Amino acid sequence: QFDDKYVISNPEKYFSGTFEDQEAIENQIQTEIEQNTEIDTTVIQALVNARKGQGRYRRNLELIETGCRLTGVKDRRLLRASHIKPWRSCENNHERLDGNNGLLLTPNIDLLFDQGHVSFENDGTFLFSQHISKNDLLALGIEASSRQNIGSFNEQQIIYLTFHREKIFKP
Repeated sequence: QFDDKYVISNPEKYFSGTFEDQEAIENQIQTEIEQNTEIDTTVIQALVNARKGQGRYRRNLELIETGCRLTGVKDRRLLRASHIKPWRSCENNHERLDGNNGLLLTPNIDLLFDQGHVSFENDGTFLFSQHISKNDLLALGIEASSRQNIGSFNEQQIIYLTFHREKIFKP
């Protein structure tokens, strides 16, 4: 595993910094990856491509979403750039990098969303799976008894959310 070695060591500067600061940090990490002689060249290229895409994807997403709609958290350090239509299911790089194919979510909501335990209607109504207990959701700070609405989505997000509800969500 190379993930831990190439995480951003100064996330505060990265997330609060300018676009130029973020690019400089990304370039530094890319250089470290490319100069690592312990990694096969194919793996190096895959790591570089994945890092470039994730940075661009998150920036595209942050032009649309400003925080976790469900929890209200806006601190970028505490949010994950979560794909609505999973990366592995995307048909092309446009879908993978499209900011409309994402939500900024706190880690607990991101996990529930990725595993299909929660989703959203097109109008923003929160949906939760019957496969997870209301007590567990409550312990995670999610009130599952109400039909909470987090605000409507744009037309492009709705296309991805339809995929999520049909293919990922477990009603």
